[in-house]
This record gives sequence, C-alpha cells and structure tokens, in this order.
Amino acid sequence: MSATSTLAMTHLVPLAKDLDENKVTPGVLGFIVFAVIGGAVWLLMKSMNKHMKRVNFEEAPEEPGKAPAAASTEGAKGEERTA
Repeated sequence: MSATSTLAMTHLVPLAKDLDENKVTPGVLGFIVFAVIGGAVWLLMKSMNKHMKRVNFEEAPEEPGKAPAAASTEGAKGEERTA
C-alpha cells in the first residue's frame, strides 16, 4: 500500500464507526434498481435519436399564395390524367 492509501484508510475508518447500524440504506437492491432505470433511459434515448434521424421535415411556405414546387407539379400531373 502506498502512503496516500494508508492515510486515506486511517481517515475513513473513524467515519465508518460513526455509521448508525439501525439506519436504513438503499443497499445493493437500490443500486440495481437505479442501474436498470439508468440503462432503460439510455436505451430509450438511443432509440429516440435513431427515429429522429429518420424524420424528413420540410417547412411550409410563409406566403399563403405560394405552394411548394413538388405539390404544384403533382397537382398538374393529376389534372392532366383526369382530363
């Protein structure tokens, strides 16, 4: 052991003796539940990022008179077919 670790242990041992034996702590079960929730959140965020990358968003034109180029060409083709 190095001098630093020995010094740290001598300071931590009195703190451990002050721990109340009747006090309830989360323990291993609390850590496991917290770790599972953290893993679930990580997986959900990963899935959300994957789905958000697939989103194709085109902003609507600001002027009501202008239509998008793709919509106007499709409308003209549809009119030619029915006529």
